[in-house]
Amino acid sequence: MKLTVSRLLILLSLSFGGSLLGAINFAAAAGDIAIIDPYVRAIPPGQTVSAAFLQIENNSEKARFIINATSPVSRVVELHSHVHENGMMKMRRVEAIEIPAMGKTVLKPGGLHIMLIDLHDSLKLDQKVSITLEFKDGTQQNFEAPVRKIMMKGMMKK
Repeated sequence: MKLTVSRLLILLSLSFGGSLLGAINFAAAAGDIAIIDPYVRAIPPGQTVSAAFLQIENNSEKARFIINATSPVSRVVELHSHVHENGMMKMRRVEAIEIPAMGKTVLKPGGLHIMLIDLHDSLKLDQKVSITLEFKDGTQQNFEAPVRKIMMKGMMKK
């Protein structure tokens, strides 16, 4: 087969179109997730551990799973839950957090949350903390969460 300029352009167009379609599908998967009311717990000066809370909505027909999180404010970021064990509430690391298809998952004090461990600096009220979630399908979702004081039973004060 003789490769003419017009055939070469057609092949390149088809190749680019496939790549573009893949990028559109990747973006659509990431766009199915909505981050609602994220915040990070304010902590006393000198403390090196905090937590992030938020509501995550999944507007797709497939369950999504958060498998990792990162943030430039801390050396380590882990996914956690609280469990009752021998009459005490204890935090435990979890491998994944599921967001059901067409559903939501709430990360809140006393439940699922994102731990920020070994903070590089003290967190200041209203500071914006950048957090990236990594999903099982390889997509990522970035968001910013303001630092807030948490009063009794999850009530927040700015």
